[in-house]
Amino acid sequence: MKRFLIIQTAFLGDAVLVTSILEKLHTFYPDAEIDVVVRMGNEGLFGAGTTGADRFDLPRPHSHPFLRHVFVWNKRRNKNRNLFALIRSLRSTEYDHIINCQRFFSTGLMTVLARGKEKIGFHKNPLSLFFTRSVEHEIPSGKSKESGHGIHEVDRLNALIAHLTDPVRPLPRLYPDQQARDDAERLLFQFTEGQGRYVCIAPASVWFTKQWPEAKWVDLIKALPADMHIFLIGAPSDGALCTRIIRAAGRGEDISEEVTYMSSAVLMQGAAMNYVNDSAPLHFASAMNAPVTAVFCSTVPAFGFGPLRENGRVVETTEKLDCRPCGLHGNKACPQGHFRCALGIDVKAVRS
Repeated sequence: MKRFLIIQTAFLGDAVLVTSILEKLHTFYPDAEIDVVVRMGNEGLFGAGTTGADRFDLPRPHSHPFLRHVFVWNKRRNKNRNLFALIRSLRSTEYDHIINCQRFFSTGLMTVLARGKEKIGFHKNPLSLFFTRSVEHEIPSGKSKESGHGIHEVDRLNALIAHLTDPVRPLPRLYPDQQARDDAERLLFQFTEGQGRYVCIAPASVWFTKQWPEAKWVDLIKALPADMHIFLIGAPSDGALCTRIIRAAGRGEDISEEVTYMSSAVLMQGAAMNYVNDSAPLHFASAMNAPVTAVFCSTVPAFGFGPLRENGRVVETTEKLDCRPCGLHGNKACPQGHFRCALGIDVKAVRS
């Protein structure tokens, strides 16, 4: 029986995408013991609760159907102390394969110090010299026509395990528990009485230049059919934005502070359409096989973070801008001051 350790302590969307290789490993090794390490805040994706939340060296109880342990690293407070406590816990297991899905020193150290027969990671990791297997990780500039949309992040992740499985692109998947499904059903009954079509809108992004402007979301809501129910979803911190949009549009329900990530995923699965930025909710849609329209502003699909299913579509400006993309992760403000990559996206194109 093989033992795998998967390390992905980046942002929420990255944690969703890493489920693609969890799925594939389970398919090829159904009896394997698979552990995963995520950053604090992302454990809910795997049905992990807060029991033992003050002990970051212990795995969390979870509801994921085939994972053995979910480990959580608190990077916000006592980062280094929690890191070494976690490493000590990981060393209690000798893994057959340790798979590092990041390119940063901390996870490289975790990979090197944990016990494993094979240690796999990307060549850009500062400690890749000490890995057993190093894999290329290249993101195109997005400036040339040749960049295309073909190489997705899940393809880059799959390259880490292709020698253990096959070259076929894996797909991410989430497993909402019954509580998440019950919460979603309760909200649907509360606001729609269980009847009628609805859409979900996730208007926020961590980065300003990846977020379609507030006024555009207002115009989109006004352009949607009058009998269409509208839910605005996101993190609790997005509540103020959602409230402003609803007030300006004159309709919609802000549930960003009422539901968990997994309940949001359930709602997205049943929606007639989900409207999102280039952000985590886009990957929720891919994982739930939910229809999605993704608005790309300063970033481009060529980076490899677009929709993964046939029911996903991308909308971006048709204007040729020399300044786009202005960065891989977006910026806090438009470097040119005009933000034409976002303002130039027509509401009709998004609504279609």
